[in-house]
Amino acid sequence: MSTESTRVDDVLSEYQGIEAQMADPSLAGDQDAFRRLSKRYAELKPIVQAHEEHEKVVADLADARELAHEDHDFAAEAERLAAREVELEEKLADLLAPRDPHDGDDIIMEVKAGAGGEEAALFAGDLVRMYEKFADKHGFVYEVLDLAESDLGGVKDMTLSIRSRHPGRDGAWSVFKFEGGVHRVQRIPVTESQGRIQTSAAGVLVYPEPEEVGEVEIEDKDLRVDVYRSSGKGGQGVNTTDSAVRITHLPTGIVVTCQKERSQIQNKARAMQVLAARLQQMQEEAAEAEAAEGRAAQVRTMDRSERIRTYNWPENRISDHRIGFKANNLDQVLDGNLDDLFDALRTAERAERLEAE
Repeated sequence: MSTESTRVDDVLSEYQGIEAQMADPSLAGDQDAFRRLSKRYAELKPIVQAHEEHEKVVADLADARELAHEDHDFAAEAERLAAREVELEEKLADLLAPRDPHDGDDIIMEVKAGAGGEEAALFAGDLVRMYEKFADKHGFVYEVLDLAESDLGGVKDMTLSIRSRHPGRDGAWSVFKFEGGVHRVQRIPVTESQGRIQTSAAGVLVYPEPEEVGEVEIEDKDLRVDVYRSSGKGGQGVNTTDSAVRITHLPTGIVVTCQKERSQIQNKARAMQVLAARLQQMQEEAAEAEAAEGRAAQVRTMDRSERIRTYNWPENRISDHRIGFKANNLDQVLDGNLDDLFDALRTAERAERLEAE
């Protein structure tokens, strides 16, 4: 039996097992377990459907070839089915190829203005709008968890949650995981009176969001929790109660804040989710680095201190330095049309994974 056949059998066995579990009435009271099973079921379904269609095409092709000996009208049908069989074999191979285990996950994204003052904050705001427009076009739901704006309405620091409307193989992580890193902009800032092109930057951090905070061990003694009043532009208070929450994880120095909710309890719960996502990502990257033993990091785990992309306004050009991607459609990209770029990044990541396998 081939490796691919073994993988298909494993998938079919798991799929049928999940179907049986989801049909069990005792699961009705455990919504978290039902959600996890539903997500995994949706991830496996495309493989099962492709396999079932392949089996049917193989059987129909055998019949068409047999009938073609007696009736030449079946020869064309046999030819069509043979082509479809090859297509389905390629599709199955692609569906069974090594994947990032987090591809179906929701994400937490942080966007931070870097070097460049007000101009960097305005550019960070442009990045956020770019991601929001892409999300709207592709069925993702985003939620602002925390925001610190600049005086001109730019983004000094922003935390977003991005989720897929429908669970499946390709969740938010499968798309946005490539965005972690330093993004550089070259343009004439609105604050520049001499018309000179300047360079500034913004940083993007992306983490898969755990299903539950409990998936990552966080001890109370390792936390410092501060509460304060929510603020808007320029630090202006927008809430009359101390409902905003800042959590510092003492062992790592990670600081997360959330001021979206009216309730301090809700803000703390959401901040804990963000912290859990960041800690999980740190643990997995440490494990990946240890396992790699000097092997070049894959696209998704590249050092986030590196510049990953340049946005050149005067030439309407976008360049991704990791894969050598260049295109002169920056205006369209900023309008949320990131499909060509993301396809190129996915292709590069898949090649890396197949090589590593």
